[in-house]
Amino acid sequence: MNSATPKPSPLGRGLSALFGDADASYQPPAARAPDATPPKAGSLQKLPVTWLKSGIFQPRRHFDEEALQELALSIRERGILEPLLVRALPHARDSYEIIAGERRWRAAQIAGLHEVPALIRELTDREALEFGIIENVQREDLSPLEEGEGYKRLLEEFGHTQDALAKIVGKSRPHITNMLRLLTLPAGVRQLIAEGKLTTGHARALVPAKNPLALAQEIVRKGLNVRQAETLAKRDQDNPEIHKKRANPQEADVIALEKELERVIGLKVKITTKGKSGTLALHYTDLDQLDDIIKKLRA
Repeated sequence: MNSATPKPSPLGRGLSALFGDADASYQPPAARAPDATPPKAGSLQKLPVTWLKSGIFQPRRHFDEEALQELALSIRERGILEPLLVRALPHARDSYEIIAGERRWRAAQIAGLHEVPALIRELTDREALEFGIIENVQREDLSPLEEGEGYKRLLEEFGHTQDALAKIVGKSRPHITNMLRLLTLPAGVRQLIAEGKLTTGHARALVPAKNPLALAQEIVRKGLNVRQAETLAKRDQDNPEIHKKRANPQEADVIALEKELERVIGLKVKITTKGKSGTLALHYTDLDQLDDIIKKLRA
């Protein structure tokens, strides 16, 4: 018995895979009658900007106004050269969620456009987040923290491993790990990263530091480069064992994981590894803390 060969998933093949099976020509967005058939998935349409909504899985959190104005000027002169990627919203007529291309949509409105080209696809929530991250990472449009948050959501909400995630977004596993580490930094340090006052290299040097916020402020105040920041962070560590761990990338991963667990559960955490196995120890100061962690484990 012959069976149809399943169509391979486009995930991990880059943006070109998204547009390869689209219709070759646009269709004007004429007013649709109540019983009219909606545009089919896989078609390339011109959609009114009012039909489009921001994506709930959009990994980008900040849209620079100056950059939007520059993009709007380019759109006025040359139009939108690459279609947006959207999916139809269920139970809502003529309403589409933007999966990739929100900057183009916002800039198009600034430029005074009433319609934008859009590729309509049927996507699950996981695929929507994956495609949104892939597009932004390929364009280098995400800040380090936005990129890390996107990876974190894919890991926690959709059960990806870091190895699988690296293949999907076309990045190395160490890159994924480094972006996730940045999320363990204190809020004040993350704010400096978001403001562009600290680079990813600066931030990575601060992850294992005892006083990352104080060091971050000193780095900004003195205008230190990444190498100088790394030297400063090393001096901040008065425990020689920490230096040994930091020299080993795997041990640095363990330190970052310990900090993340401490942030989540509110207890001192110690991870001891031996090959692929190891132990996880939670340190409590009173019986109330012990009772709280038991309740969390039972939940």
